[in-house]
Amino acid sequence: MTTWLLPEGIHESLPDEAEFLETFRRQLIDLYASWGYRLVNPPLVEYMESLRIGMGSGLDLQTVKITDQLTGRLMGVRADMTPQVARIDAHRMKNDTINNRPNRLCYIGTVLRTQATYQGGSRSPRQVGAELFGHAGIESDFEVISLMLEILKISGLDDVILDIGHVGVARGLADYIGLSRDEENLFFDMLARKSLPEIKQWLEQSQLSKSDADMLDALPRLNGSTDILETAKSKLLNAGLVVISAIEYLQSLIKRLEHYYPELKINIDLAELRGYAYHTGIIYAVYTPSRGHSIASGGRYDGIGKAFDNDRPATGFSTDLHTLASLSSKTNKIQKKEMILAPSVQDEDLDSLIEQLRSQGEAVVKQLSDNSNITPEQQSCNRRIEKQGAQWLVVKI
Repeated sequence: MTTWLLPEGIHESLPDEAEFLETFRRQLIDLYASWGYRLVNPPLVEYMESLRIGMGSGLDLQTVKITDQLTGRLMGVRADMTPQVARIDAHRMKNDTINNRPNRLCYIGTVLRTQATYQGGSRSPRQVGAELFGHAGIESDFEVISLMLEILKISGLDDVILDIGHVGVARGLADYIGLSRDEENLFFDMLARKSLPEIKQWLEQSQLSKSDADMLDALPRLNGSTDILETAKSKLLNAGLVVISAIEYLQSLIKRLEHYYPELKINIDLAELRGYAYHTGIIYAVYTPSRGHSIASGGRYDGIGKAFDNDRPATGFSTDLHTLASLSSKTNKIQKKEMILAPSVQDEDLDSLIEQLRSQGEAVVKQLSDNSNITPEQQSCNRRIEKQGAQWLVVKI
């Protein structure tokens, strides 16, 4: 057995990457803070009852479960920090959210999943996200999407595509037509896989009216540029107020995004149902031409706090620190900090100089007595401390 191999999908960072990631993490935290989002650090593990709340069976399958040796209760290692942050807002900060006052929270932390979300991906990404609780409407959805775009901007990612939809369209259409729970689950499964032949066959065998069948058949084709929303209103005109309101909500939100981000590429997909089990409104993901999977995603998930006795509207997004770093044009621009090599000498004046240099932000390493044959360059040092006369001085190498 090779004892040094890591489990599949589990990664570690060596010094250069780790230092860059930490610098990058600090930049993101500072950006969040400038928008009024306060940092929270949820625990690595929680009881499964809490982690399961409001997030659907998909998250449950992704959660690594362990038994608490103190209580015998089932615990889970977090696979997604969103439900944890929702619990913090709804329960731990309940006194701070009187009168449904908006609450802005952000987080960065490692999660663990039973499987990577895409082939070759990590099972332990460092999730980065922001959530806005206590407001339902375009202003909060726009704010969160704008913050996400700013995160991508400071990462050096300019050529991105925002893929956006609204789960109220598919859900409202299913409710209007009166699909049973089993019929809805079957249709949504085919819709998620974009399996047009299966949908066609299913509709031919159904007892639905031609009008209803035509609307269900049109749904998976309602994707493309923003102009598709007018087509959607025409195709789904008879689907009821909920569906039309969802489309008009998208139109208003996109109009605002186009005004503030005229260079942003936007793609509409009204058949997108990723996370529909807990999303209640808009749903979106960001892509780059170089990757086949999303680099950030989010949406609205009102009511998640109900299980914590504090029913609050919520909207937010998340991404992965490692993914952003790997795509960032700034990654190779972070210069390694050159250090100062101090001799292996016991001297109070030398110790005082080293302390002064470190307090000024310099990195000083002391030569070890049995490593005198290792050159300063091999220790990433471009300067050294030498004694000239009665003084210790820093000199270039």
